[in-house]
Amino acid sequence: MAASGAATGDQPPVKSKKKLVIIILAVVVLLVAAAGAFLVLNQRKNEADEDAKAAVVVVPTFLPLENLVVNLSDPGGDRFIQLGITLELRDEKVAEQVKQYMPSIRDAILRLVSQHTAEDLLGREGKEQLALAIRKEVARPLTGETRRSRVQDDEDGFEDDAPRREPAEPVRRVLFSSFIIQ
Repeated sequence: MAASGAATGDQPPVKSKKKLVIIILAVVVLLVAAAGAFLVLNQRKNEADEDAKAAVVVVPTFLPLENLVVNLSDPGGDRFIQLGITLELRDEKVAEQVKQYMPSIRDAILRLVSQHTAEDLLGREGKEQLALAIRKEVARPLTGETRRSRVQDDEDGFEDDAPRREPAEPVRRVLFSSFIIQ
C-alpha cells in the first residue's frame, strides 16, 4: 500500500505542474491577443484620424471678371467674341492678388483672345486650349513670371528642359460664363 500511496502522492504534483503550464500558456495567449487587438484598434484610429484630415476640403474662391468684347483675327476683321470668364482660385488670398493685377490680367487676356480666329474657338478643343492659356496668363503675375522671360525661354528652347518649381496652382480653372462669337 505504501507503494500505491507513494504513487498517488507523486501524481498530484504532476497534475499541478500541468495545470500551471496550461494557465501560463493561457495568460500568454491572452496577453498576445490583447496586444494584437490594441495594435489593430490603434492603427484603425490613426487611419480614421488621417481620413478626417484628408476630408478637410478647402472650398475654392470664384472670381467673376467683367465681360470682354474682343475682335478676332479673322480675315476682314469683322468677327468678334463676347466672353464672360469666372476664375476658380485657390483661396481668398489669391483672389485679392488677382484683383490687384486686374488691369494687367485683362490686357493679357484681350491680347491672347485677339490672336485667335472664330474657327479656332468654335470647337471644344479650342475653348479648352483658350481656357488653359488664360489660366497661364492670370497666374503669370502671381508667380512672378514675365512675358519677356517666357518668350526668351521659347526662343532658346529651354522651357521644357528645366521644369519650374511652383507652389500649388493659384488659378485652378477658367470657367466660361458666356462665349458668344459673331
